Amino acid sequence: MNNTANYNSRVELLVHALPYIQRYQGKTIVVKYGGNAMINGVLKAAVIQDVILMACVGIRTVLVHGGGPEIDDMLKKVGKESRFIDGLRYTDGETMEVVQMVLCGKVNKDITALIQRAGGKAIGLCGIDGAMLKAVRKSDELGLVGEVEEVDTSILNSSLEAGFIPVVSSVAYGLGIDNGKPLNINADIAAARIAAALSAEKLVLMTDVQGILRNVDDPDSLIKTAARSELDHLKKNGTISKGMIPKVDCCAFALDNGVKKASIIDGRLAHALLIEMFTDEGIGTMLTSMV
Repeated sequence: MNNTANYNSRVELLVHALPYIQRYQGKTIVVKYGGNAMINGVLKAAVIQDVILMACVGIRTVLVHGGGPEIDDMLKKVGKESRFIDGLRYTDGETMEVVQMVLCGKVNKDITALIQRAGGKAIGLCGIDGAMLKAVRKSDELGLVGEVEEVDTSILNSSLEAGFIPVVSSVAYGLGIDNGKPLNINADIAAARIAAALSAEKLVLMTDVQGILRNVDDPDSLIKTAARSELDHLKKNGTISKGMIPKVDCCAFALDNGVKKASIIDGRLAHALLIEMFTDEGIGTMLTSMV
């Protein structure tokens, strides 16, 4: 009896996933991968499996990653203190060298190798490759932190057309006074700009929180869906506050620039990405451009 129930539940799960697979097949999804899901081995393996499955059913999947903990560790090893201003890493020349080495080198290639090892096809890229992300310095106060001015999608589209999963680290090609130099870009911002440039169907930000909560002390107060038009009000009344503000702003930018949906999901849950993509209830908070 238990075997029959287990069999039926598995069949039901697959049947429920079918319309979502059909809906997203051939569409572009940009996933920002970060937080605990990058440092917990079990969660990391689940994300890799999710991304490969999405690609296997015909979803054009772009994975944009951060790497804050790894950067912090390397800075400690070289005796350099991490500094943050309004949530952004102050990046002087020495820090930028570490950021570029860690993000474009170790982290990017580790993720690419994991996808390859699990049977996927991945190509590791950074914003400097093909001048994919062109940026200007955000402010002198932050040092070599960039603000994306332009996204060249040609290398991404070529990779996707060839069947690869682009794995993108958020280091940009500098313009202006930093012409040709690397600039550090917040990974959420990089993902939102890439999603907009690709006219993606959906942007997914993986975080270490459930999503947007009406009451931060009540995990049952999760806002499941919200329209773009509601976001300013939710910020004004304090529902969206502190570290959630920049994430929501990234989603708002994407929605304002052609992306149909944006979701903030809890990357601390294994296979959160598949639950968000292929189930009725989803997970986290989904934001839409609809009023």
